[in-house]
Amino acid sequence: MKRGRIHFEGQTLDVTEGPGGKVQLPDGRLLGETEVQWLPPAAFGTIIALGLNYADHVKELSGELTVTTKDAPLVFLKGPNALVGHRAQTPRPVEAAFMHYECELAVVIGKTAKRVQAADAMEHVAGYTVCNDYAVRDYLENFYRPNLRVKNRDACTAIGPWLIDAADVPDPHALALRTRVNGRVTQSGNTSDMIHRVADLIAYLSGFMTLSPGDVILTGTPDGVVNVQPGDVVETEIDGIGTLVNTLTPA
Repeated sequence: MKRGRIHFEGQTLDVTEGPGGKVQLPDGRLLGETEVQWLPPAAFGTIIALGLNYADHVKELSGELTVTTKDAPLVFLKGPNALVGHRAQTPRPVEAAFMHYECELAVVIGKTAKRVQAADAMEHVAGYTVCNDYAVRDYLENFYRPNLRVKNRDACTAIGPWLIDAADVPDPHALALRTRVNGRVTQSGNTSDMIHRVADLIAYLSGFMTLSPGDVILTGTPDGVVNVQPGDVVETEIDGIGTLVNTLTPA
C-alpha cells in the first residue's frame, strides 16, 4: 500500500494512492497530485542521515576524502524543519557556488529497535519512501563533521510522496534510482551499491540509540551529483517507491 499525508481544505489528511495514481481521500474522493499540498508522508521522529554510503559516490569524491568503505557509517541527525513534502520548494542561498541534490532511499522504522541483530533488523522496518537531501558544498567543513548549514537548513530535505509498505518491497537493495534536472537524467545508480545495508544500519544504530516508530534513516546517495540553480525542477526517483518533485527558489 502507498500512504501519504496532505493538506487539503484546511485539514491535514492521511491519504492513499487511488486508481490511476490519483490521491484518494478518506471519504473516497479522488484528486490529482497537483490539486493538493503534499506533506512528508508520515509524522517522522528522529531523522538519521548517512553520508558517503555508496561506493561509487566515495570514488567520485576520492580527491577530497580519506574515508574508505571499511569505516564505520558516517551518521548525523536532522531537525524536523529540514523536511518538506512532494512538489514543495527548497531555497538555494544566493551566495552559494555549489548546491547539489542527493537522491536517497529513506527507511521508516515501524517498531522499537534496541540492540537488535542484523538478522532480525528488517522486522523493524515499516516501509520506504524517496528523499532528496540537498547539500551546500560551500559550507562543508569536512566530511566527518557535516555542519548545520550544510545539512539542517530549513526545507533542505524533500521527502515523499508516498510511504510504501515494507512488504511491497521484496529487496530494498535491488532498486534503481535516478535524478532528473529539468527533465534531463543527471544521476543514475542502484541501491545494491550501498556500503552499509539497511539491516546493518539498523543493527549499528540500535546498538547505542533506541530507534522508535516513525524514525527515518536516509541511506545516502550514489555518484552523479551536479550543481543546481534557482528555478530548476529536480525529480528524484526510485523504482517501485516513487518520484519526488522539488523546485529550487532563490534564498
